[in-house]
Amino acid sequence: MRNNFTWEDFDKSVEYIANKCKNVEFAGIYGIPRGGLCLAVALSHKLKIKLISEPINNALIVDDVYETGFTLNPLRKIEGAMFFVLFSKEEPTWWNAVNISQKKEWIIFPWENSENTIYDKKKYIESRRLS
Repeated sequence: MRNNFTWEDFDKSVEYIANKCKNVEFAGIYGIPRGGLCLAVALSHKLKIKLISEPINNALIVDDVYETGFTLNPLRKIEGAMFFVLFSKEEPTWWNAVNISQKKEWIIFPWENSENTIYDKKKYIESRRLS
């Protein structure tokens, strides 16, 4: 299963998150490298909050996909932080998601090289078989 997430989809997602966060004062916005960086930059401009290089208290923390929690779970206890992802492959509990997708769904973001996605997907599947 494959989902091509377009720039138009991205812009709508930025607008959605910005509307959810418009009345919250954040100390900054942190994007989890690499997937959350484009989203963090776009939201930084939209919400007029500074982009920060590490997660801090009262920050907006964003990523592209929540699948296993590997990247977001270690940050969960940051005081006052709010978390958003573009896609969640689990029903969100303590984080927020713009879209819910199936576990097997492969999402291609507009900033990715579509030729590399075949290799990336193969490596991803192989990594899941080993764990």
